[in-house]
Amino acid sequence: MDSLTDDRLTLAGLFIETHAGLVSELGRHLEAESGLTNQWFEILLRLARSPGGRLRMTDLARQVVITPSGLTRSIDRMEEAGMVRREACSSDRRVFYAVLTPKGRRRIEGALPRHIEHIDECFTAHLDPKERTALESALRKLRAALRPDSEAGVAT
Repeated sequence: MDSLTDDRLTLAGLFIETHAGLVSELGRHLEAESGLTNQWFEILLRLARSPGGRLRMTDLARQVVITPSGLTRSIDRMEEAGMVRREACSSDRRVFYAVLTPKGRRRIEGALPRHIEHIDECFTAHLDPKERTALESALRKLRAALRPDSEAGVAT
């Protein structure tokens, strides 16, 4: 088989192009309508969907698509904006939690309705229910293989 026409190369390329287009399209709408960047939205969403609205910084770093130093900078700015706060762990001085504040919860909950509409417009509406289920299953399998720590700190 010719490497240039290998199906695996095509599949990976399609996935990467689709991801880039989706991130760009959703990010453009998100920032214009809610003032949140993709990074801030992702952090707020992860915290809002976590028990008690909190995650250890190390667990949050495993879940988001941001470098650890980028996460620290984002948390610093989000803390200044009043959307999150850091809490020290009472039993381990080395551990810190990122905690969603009421202001942060209001921001994420305010952004979600339009964001979900945009997800539907540019992504889910193009798939029938069977395709959506199959895609979710495949993506969960791939994420588990590529990012096994991505669900750390999440209640099961």
